[in-house]
Amino acid sequence: MNLTRKTQEIIRNNLSMEDALPTKMPVYVNSFAYIFGVITLSALGFVVITGIILAAFGPQWYHFSNAGHFVNSLHFWGVQVFFSALLAHLITKFFMAAWRDGRWKTWVIGMFAFALSIFEAYTGYLSQTNWDSQWIAVQAKDAMNALGIGGFFNTMNTGQVLTLHVAVIPLILVAFVLLHLIVVRSDGPVKPIEEKDSRRKK
Repeated sequence: MNLTRKTQEIIRNNLSMEDALPTKMPVYVNSFAYIFGVITLSALGFVVITGIILAAFGPQWYHFSNAGHFVNSLHFWGVQVFFSALLAHLITKFFMAAWRDGRWKTWVIGMFAFALSIFEAYTGYLSQTNWDSQWIAVQAKDAMNALGIGGFFNTMNTGQVLTLHVAVIPLILVAFVLLHLIVVRSDGPVKPIEEKDSRRKK
């Protein structure tokens, strides 16, 4: 089986050009409730870019140079914006009942992405290579052992944590986010509850 051809067929059969790159959106998307997903996506892109810069120059650079401190701070505050917007996105979509009309796939994929984001942030704390990261790693290893995953995930192994944070989890997270976007584009933005109710009354 050719995975590239299969992927092309899935996209071609489920996603039109207007869905992938829309020129018109429903008027209800102008509501402020729909902006948090875009902010989350923008913050994720910003965090990925600053993270690549930090990984390229290494801990010595971002701990002891002014430019490194600046990029490290950008990365840190980008993460704060990312999680703030992500929580706002989750809360607004929950109260909008975004799983309606067969959109459960969007919701499930989004929740997996949310869980991966938390684990990515956790490995980020562990890979700071400073006193905070050492303290967190020592305190967390007992929790990992209690969960029965200490043999697979050693919080005190800097190489393992750094690999997870820089290479493994970001790739999986970005894949889930892209899949989330494809499903959103395929099904369209969820309609406000009020609009659906008013249509029923007519």
